Amino acid sequence: MKLSILAAEGGGVLKGTDVEISSLCADSRVVGEGDLFFCINGTREDAHKYAAEAERRGAAGIVCERKTETSLPYILVPDSRRAMAHIAAAFYGHPEKYMKFVGVTGTNGKTTVTHMLSSVFAAAGKKAGLIGTLGAKFGKAFLPPALTTPDPISLFSLLAGMKKDRTEYVFMEVSAHALALKKDSPIVYDAAIFTNLTQDHLDFFPDMQAYGEAKRSLFARCRLAILNGDDPFSAEIAKIAPESLTYGLDGPADCFAMIEQESLAGTRAILNLEDDICEIDLPMTGRHNVSNALAAAACCKRLGIGMDAIAAGLSDVHVEGRLERIGTYRGADIFVDFAHTPDGLEKSLNALRRHLKGKLIVVFGCGGNRDRTKRRIMGEIVAKNCDFAVITSDNPRYEDPCAIISEIELGYKKVSRNYVAVEEREKAIAYAMQKVGEGDIVLVAGKGGETEQEIMGVKYNYSDKAVIKSLMGSGNAQ
Repeated sequence: MKLSILAAEGGGVLKGTDVEISSLCADSRVVGEGDLFFCINGTREDAHKYAAEAERRGAAGIVCERKTETSLPYILVPDSRRAMAHIAAAFYGHPEKYMKFVGVTGTNGKTTVTHMLSSVFAAAGKKAGLIGTLGAKFGKAFLPPALTTPDPISLFSLLAGMKKDRTEYVFMEVSAHALALKKDSPIVYDAAIFTNLTQDHLDFFPDMQAYGEAKRSLFARCRLAILNGDDPFSAEIAKIAPESLTYGLDGPADCFAMIEQESLAGTRAILNLEDDICEIDLPMTGRHNVSNALAAAACCKRLGIGMDAIAAGLSDVHVEGRLERIGTYRGADIFVDFAHTPDGLEKSLNALRRHLKGKLIVVFGCGGNRDRTKRRIMGEIVAKNCDFAVITSDNPRYEDPCAIISEIELGYKKVSRNYVAVEEREKAIAYAMQKVGEGDIVLVAGKGGETEQEIMGVKYNYSDKAVIKSLMGSGNAQ
């Protein structure tokens, strides 16, 4: 594609020769012949300084916010991030114009809601794609997870594949980071779902207001907003949404539910979707998952899906690592969950305590190089809601795991001293499982279905589920 066409799409001015571009790249280390290299002014480094390296590696042109020390033709833009998204969309043939999009944003619940949407549409016989924390899938294709919302080049390349496969709908987790970094800016959403706003990512955003505003920005690009009536931030979103529909369990809402029966295995509930009724047997426990089901169901109904397909899809949904029961061991139920925020962890603990006959034992930690302020809070929440905890590593990244554990302990000790600290996660899980008896519940929180652990920049193969299954063996497990 000609550089002049991409300049127009990216809202920039072409300086120099109108060359042919063969591919797009935002990493100077892997630039190849004919690439268009994007100089992104990042949160840690300014890629403008790598323009000369990109030229040496064969780049055909660059996108930049200011002139660089190269002889390459360039597109001068006011915002390289926004330009990258729009140029990527154009380069891959604007696949976003050929499919219908549902974006899901919120601190917690994005993965669960997108999987619920996907399950319902499958029950309705619709061809849909899924993009999020657990990876991307469409047709028979599956791409392993990288980021919750892929970077623009990867995102629009993926969407081009979905278009080629004749995908009708795309359900996408849209993180606050992605919105702040304009990754998806060319996409107009047929519907956007808001799950909740609670503390997270204050290592990236200066405060909760900025974090909330990033999420709110999604709803300026949607035709219909599906809003959690139980979360006060929905009122702020409704001010900019062209049309909105509310769902909730605790107050008046357009769509609501009555929980009939609840157990560790699942929840039976009646959904009222704007006065249309269906009964679901959700294979997930917890009120927060009924709320997630309401969000998905409300959206599906507005997109023309029948009530029978909604009930069938929600009754058949499976979400990897989201309050997922792995089995029983010595009479105790063992769960893994992705909960890694104060609110998410508290909701999962509350959901399990409702069915507790013995002790609730929790294995958890906090990620390194992320929001430090939530560590004490999470420690205190666990201490208030469990009988015993094993505090351990999550993804320590470049931080000392023991230092992270010490910060968690400061909150935990305010409430209880009934815990141990075990740095190595696998040993922490083993310690917890040796303490269980009949009627107990073990919650291993923080990683859910993740298959890697990041330590000092290296991602090691690691799975909580695999560790648990290995420890369970065959004798006392089912």
